[in-house]
Amino acid sequence: MPSDYTTTSALADSLPTVVAAARSVREHAPGMPGLVDKQTLGTGRGNTWREISIERLTAQTVASETTDLDNPQQYVDTLFTITPTVVGIQTYISDRVRARVDKQVLRELGQAMQRAIDRRKDLDGITVLDGATTALGSAGTTFASSYIAAAATRIRGDSDEPGPEPLYAGIHPNHAYDLYTEQTSGIGTYIVSPGRTADTFANGFAGKVSNVAVHELGNMTRDSAGDSKGGVWSKQGIVLVQGRSPWTFTRKEPQRGGGGDSLWLYDEYAYGERSSGNWLYELYFDSSDPTS
Repeated sequence: MPSDYTTTSALADSLPTVVAAARSVREHAPGMPGLVDKQTLGTGRGNTWREISIERLTAQTVASETTDLDNPQQYVDTLFTITPTVVGIQTYISDRVRARVDKQVLRELGQAMQRAIDRRKDLDGITVLDGATTALGSAGTTFASSYIAAAATRIRGDSDEPGPEPLYAGIHPNHAYDLYTEQTSGIGTYIVSPGRTADTFANGFAGKVSNVAVHELGNMTRDSAGDSKGGVWSKQGIVLVQGRSPWTFTRKEPQRGGGGDSLWLYDEYAYGERSSGNWLYELYFDSSDPTS
């Protein structure tokens, strides 16, 4: 028998493996679904959501009391449609996993599928911004608040159809840093009094530009050159049509490796741009990681 102190390393084979905690990889909360006009395609309404808009009429001058007004204006309707599509995710968990894996881990597994659907719905909404008729900015250019104000002015003052409030801006988190530096650029050259600059310096950029609520969309991607495509839009300018509410299926698989369960989670939705070309402007700017 060896002569030595008994430590944990001496009895390593006797130590149990215990999971102290479990967590899922953190991710950005979905942003787009809460910033658009939500509509529901009800049961028995077919596969496509439909909306009719009636074009404007033109009033005419009646020259005198004897003038006959015989120039009827024709009503013109325009059909706007969105057809929801199905997205889904499948997983498989064996009975052996359920019996052996720590319960804390199992709880995290149960939430991961819904988070995947939520992320997909957010990314699909962000993709709509890239489809805007007009883009402000270009690859490699630095983002600034004036572009939000410019887009908002064009939406509110559009000659074809002015956009209704509220207005939103969706930007990459690194674009929010550009707004932060714009607001705090004078710090160090003068005394900062309580107000917007002091609040931004302490808490980061948050709030509005030209009465446009600015939101960081953490799921917004960057291209290979480090540029991102966000947007400014009227809430009524982007429509999210929900088909069926999310639904699930579970199937027992006794033939597979001793048994287990296949799980499916589905959702049905689609985005569309209302008043295309009038109520949505793309923001296309450099979003490289800041260094100072």
